[in-house]
Amino acid sequence: MRDPLDFCGHLDRNLVALEGLVPVALHVDGDKLRVRGAPAAVESAHRILTRMRTAADNGAHLTPDDVALAVREAGTSAAAPPRTLLSSARGKDVRPKTAGQRAFVEAIERNTLTFGIGPAGTGKTFLAVVMAVRALRNREIARIVLSRPAVEAGEKLGFLPGDLKEKVDPYLRPLYDALYELLDDAVVARFLERGTIEVAPLAYMRGRTLSEAYVILDEAQNATPAQLKMFLTRLGPGSKMIVGGDITQIDLPGGQRSGLFDVPKLFGGIDDVAIVEFDESDVVRHPLVARIVAAYARADARA
Repeated sequence: MRDPLDFCGHLDRNLVALEGLVPVALHVDGDKLRVRGAPAAVESAHRILTRMRTAADNGAHLTPDDVALAVREAGTSAAAPPRTLLSSARGKDVRPKTAGQRAFVEAIERNTLTFGIGPAGTGKTFLAVVMAVRALRNREIARIVLSRPAVEAGEKLGFLPGDLKEKVDPYLRPLYDALYELLDDAVVARFLERGTIEVAPLAYMRGRTLSEAYVILDEAQNATPAQLKMFLTRLGPGSKMIVGGDITQIDLPGGQRSGLFDVPKLFGGIDDVAIVEFDESDVVRHPLVARIVAAYARADARA
């Protein structure tokens, strides 16, 4: 192991997290880790610890949230370890962490058009940008186009000062955040200045043909059927398109219908189109987010 701290965590927090999730007692004895508990629990903990060890050996800096994900996936431990998609500018290896994320990445690799539909925190936006940056680094494409509908999330923001870019940038902030997580600030600035990476509201896509590009639409639940059709028909030669959204968080005004509702009926079974559905088991933010998502799902089912 390159660094035991990557495995155990600061003050052994990763081990404490595992003890809270699996009924075992863990004790570090020199370079050995002793596990005590019922046989079934010990076997489960051993599978999880093996996954953690593999990730740490591959350079991952594990956190208690990673431990929670490993516990959640213990039933699929026979699968191949997740592969690294790329290394970020900050030295972090980026890998799909859940079954849904792996399916999403594989769908993007195999298909020209991929839809990722599911709750907040499942990594749809970040993974889409990761795949685009990787393709740009590998010179598979000439540019990246990132877009979002400029729709307010419930609250009225009122007049925003500044020029046009300053007015729309708040809506596009999550896309910028993903870029700055993966690339040096100076590289992002240079790519934006040259147009190698473009971040723009959905309305700016009308009338264009987007060729030799990764084209990503985020928050697609806030696109009407007409807007989604407009976006999808921008696809040009040599391009891939990724559309992500969450149909439980629609902010369209006046009860307008989201175009994302029609996707399974319109595109299910069409060659070179994939539809990947995420659920709360794919949430990779704080573990509590998965429970929040599940609570809202239960409430919606009762309504």
